[in-house]
Amino acid sequence: MPHLEGRQSILAALRARQRKFQVILIRHGTHAQGVDEVVATANELGVPVRYVDSRELDSFAHGSSHGGIVAMCSAKPRAAIGDVMERIRSTSEPALLLLLEGVDDARNLGFTLRSAEALGVHAVLIKKHLWDFDETEVARPASGAYERLPLVQIDDLEPLKQLQQLGLQLIGCLANVNRTIYDADFTRPTILAIGGEKRGLSGAVRSICDGFVTIPSRGDASSLSLSHAGAIAMAEAMRQRGKSRTLGQ
Repeated sequence: MPHLEGRQSILAALRARQRKFQVILIRHGTHAQGVDEVVATANELGVPVRYVDSRELDSFAHGSSHGGIVAMCSAKPRAAIGDVMERIRSTSEPALLLLLEGVDDARNLGFTLRSAEALGVHAVLIKKHLWDFDETEVARPASGAYERLPLVQIDDLEPLKQLQQLGLQLIGCLANVNRTIYDADFTRPTILAIGGEKRGLSGAVRSICDGFVTIPSRGDASSLSLSHAGAIAMAEAMRQRGKSRTLGQ
């Protein structure tokens, strides 16, 4: 059975109420203040809590960074594109979606999701034929964002075309194009597409993009990691949207 590690990931999953929990294991001697919210929420939801020794806890965990708490639970269900479209229709602000393509590293994905939530992204689309990420490795660096953000796995272009028909612009982030992220208009409903370090954005995705932007850089680095490139571009979108709201007051 899949499992989660760490207080933040488990508490976020309990509050999201999307997973089925079998049991939460807490190491004997773990400071009560560190897990009291988890225990209280688990009690409210009727999720069993067991206190175990370090050896038993470590046998379920991926390493020693679990913080003394592990939850045995089902996998998080991924959202459907219809759910995202409904969320777009119901929100009062211009939609901001993040499309990730070619992301291979689970922790890199987790850090990207954490930034996406903090920077106002409404949902994350992952173009991938096979979901081969270890959920534990995604959830820990995401610090709860993995549970809260709608996450949609897509394997073709049709969902992107449907979103474009709703009025979202699809902007691809590429190296060595003329327009920078500071020249783009992110105050409009937008899908921001970021490619992985190895392959970048595919030709198929590029073929339907409404425009491309680059992140200005200096020095000899040929590219940024997906998580860093995403954070920089999303931060610019958030800056523009905040400025737009201020000017509109």
